[in-house]
Amino acid sequence: MVASSLKLQELIQEIREAKTQAQEREVIQKECAHIRASFRDGDPLHSHRQLAKLLYAHMLGYPAHFGQMECLKLIASPRFTDKRVGYLGAMLLLDERQDAHLLITNSIKNDLSQGIEAVQGLALCTLSTMGSAEMCRDLAPEVEKLLLQPSAYVRKKAVLTAVHMIRKVPELSDIFLPPCAQLLHERHHGILLGTVTLITELCERSPAALKHFRKVVPQLVHTLRTLVMTGCSTEHSVSGVSDPFLQVQILRLLRILGRNHEESSETMNDLLAQVATNTDASRNAGSAVLFETVLTIMDIRSAAGLRVLAVNILGRFLLNSDRNIRYVALTSLLKLVQSDHSAVQRHRPTVVECLREPDASLSRRALELSLALVNSSNVRTMTQELQGFLESCPPDLRADCASGILLAAERFAPTKRWHIDTILRVLTTAGTYVRDDAVANLIQLIGGAQELHAYSVRRLYSALAEDISQQPLVQVAAWCIGEYGDLLLEGTCEETEPLQVGPALGVHRGGTCEGRQGRPQGHSLCPPPLRKVEEDVVLALLERVLQSHMSLPATRGYALTALMKLSTRLHGDNNRICQVMSIYGSCQDVELQQRAVEYNALFRKYDHLRAAVLEKMPLVERGGPQVNEAAKESKEVAQLSEAAPVPTETQVRGPGYPWGKSMVQLPYPALTLLPSLQASKLLDLLDLLDGPSENAQHPPPLDPTPGDTLIHLLDLPCTPLPSAPIPNLKVFEREGLQLTLSFVRPPGTPTLLLITVTATNTSGGDVTHFICQVAVPKSFQLQLQAPSGDTVPAQGGLPMTQLLRILNPNKAPLRLKLRLTYDHFGQSVQEIFEVNNLPVETWQ
Repeated sequence: MVASSLKLQELIQEIREAKTQAQEREVIQKECAHIRASFRDGDPLHSHRQLAKLLYAHMLGYPAHFGQMECLKLIASPRFTDKRVGYLGAMLLLDERQDAHLLITNSIKNDLSQGIEAVQGLALCTLSTMGSAEMCRDLAPEVEKLLLQPSAYVRKKAVLTAVHMIRKVPELSDIFLPPCAQLLHERHHGILLGTVTLITELCERSPAALKHFRKVVPQLVHTLRTLVMTGCSTEHSVSGVSDPFLQVQILRLLRILGRNHEESSETMNDLLAQVATNTDASRNAGSAVLFETVLTIMDIRSAAGLRVLAVNILGRFLLNSDRNIRYVALTSLLKLVQSDHSAVQRHRPTVVECLREPDASLSRRALELSLALVNSSNVRTMTQELQGFLESCPPDLRADCASGILLAAERFAPTKRWHIDTILRVLTTAGTYVRDDAVANLIQLIGGAQELHAYSVRRLYSALAEDISQQPLVQVAAWCIGEYGDLLLEGTCEETEPLQVGPALGVHRGGTCEGRQGRPQGHSLCPPPLRKVEEDVVLALLERVLQSHMSLPATRGYALTALMKLSTRLHGDNNRICQVMSIYGSCQDVELQQRAVEYNALFRKYDHLRAAVLEKMPLVERGGPQVNEAAKESKEVAQLSEAAPVPTETQVRGPGYPWGKSMVQLPYPALTLLPSLQASKLLDLLDLLDGPSENAQHPPPLDPTPGDTLIHLLDLPCTPLPSAPIPNLKVFEREGLQLTLSFVRPPGTPTLLLITVTATNTSGGDVTHFICQVAVPKSFQLQLQAPSGDTVPAQGGLPMTQLLRILNPNKAPLRLKLRLTYDHFGQSVQEIFEVNNLPVETWQ
């Protein structure tokens, strides 16, 4: 049976000649049967040949597990031909998951003790490939002895094996500390490269080793300076760069040794300057050395001039024709923009040019860096460039670009007029891609700029007349027309400041519009000419929005409410508006139907209240996201009680924005006025709708005692507020992303705890795809509400919140386990941590 077996070359030829997969499988199965029979018969002369054929079949993907024990036999054989194939089989067929790998420990130990270099090399290669933690502990003394053997071949393999051992068993670092100092004086490049790698692993895993090897910084500096200044043999030169692999590894080690250490950083400053100025960046090898030099300069305590030099190197990388190098440069500059903002600003024109890259990954990185470079001094220029990019960028980048422009405008807007124009242009260009809070922010901005009401409503009316497909723009326009329609009909628009958004917007002075791109008068991006608008035209435009198939239910709601508001702004007959309300009183959409029925009731039964109910909405200042102290809560509740007029007539659901609120009007958006405990009471305040009584009187004034003011205003049973608030707890912080927990225990349900998770981001890049998962012990019941979004905006933008409801019937100490997953600066991050220091007030 063995005699009919094929040789390895013949087996390879037959497999290659197979026409189909079935023929190949037949050849393999037939030969595997011969191999099994040979192993079973115990043929010592041909077993290594049979195993070689089996390894070839294994490389093709066929099962070869039955050859594992044969590998052990061949390794124990005294013949070198058997050992060579046996060790190769062990590296391919054995791993830590199989107990059989422990059986070769003694064989490897014996071979390492022999004086035959080839056999020692085979044993070291196998140990560094599949050695488990147990094997590394048993064989570490033998490897330590081989580190100082005369043979350079054995020393090099021993160093690589030591690297594997340190990665598997970090506590073995003490064994390899003494030999490393001697090996640094080696002139053999392979041994020196392995030694530097070994020291790097030791320093990353052991603080004692890091302190120990800071003494060898001068030796490393001398070695690297020799490579850079004098060069080496052509054998180790790559594209004219002396051994770039060794240079890169030394630079990585210097970065670790110089981090947070003034003396070591000072020692290597001059060397880093020499490497940065004497390395040719025209080839990939030189670019790799320069990039590693930049990383080292930025990570140690280097001089300010050296950091500027590093940023300039990255700026030169942006001009490289290789896209990979440009991508690396953009990513590195994005990380440096916070610490070296002024140095990175010098390369802003080059970064902006990268926005036009056809490669999606490059343009995305350039967009992130461009947004991070925006400040108060360049906001006009940068916004103009970004708006130009927004018009032509790929759809998958439009949301990020639009959000970035809006955030930059909110932070650095020089004037309110400029801010409004910028947001309007973004909504006109990419309205469907903006964040959910863009509509609310613009309405808040317009409402707070009283001198720009006439200008804003005319701009929005003109934009709406040309395009009703951009839903956020339509919603803002409908709100403004409803609130300030009288200004639109008057045809007055005072210019308070020049319009400077970009060349595409033109200049508006004295009712003329001169667009640099030839836009006609009346274009949505140009201020409309000052002429009076007819009432019927405005009503027809809002009816068109109501009837459009592109309008969302929320958009129709804005238009319906705007029509209702115009009933008090217009001077003509309101029959047309009444007809629209009657039509939508039978609408299939429940919200629209409810609003229309309420508005009809306002026309028919309470017409004497209509003017008061539909008056212009007062401005409410936006509350900060972190207002959680009880004193601030009581103060805001008292102010709200004094400012909100108590209705004296029968009340219906009124046209305040957003939907479903009462006639106690608040400007849309519904901004955060009170923290979680007061939110439900605020909704009660907004729903004072019950009980028809035309002669109702104002309630008598009450003493605004803490916790009672809002309750007395609502004429509801008094429920005292908690005497002392539970302090907030910051549980996570990394690269600008912070996670804070705020707690509320409803007085009526002492076993219930409400936790608001607030994520804020002070870094220069948005945190996207943010997911927060929470686990509690089995004795608790947890319910996670939907988060407010999955993006945490950069530069301290609107925070993301999520509510947790935890039921603790046993009042046991509370522990939380959180898992955060998100994308930040182009990297996917996952963090798992436990919170066991919650305040005792959360569970006692």
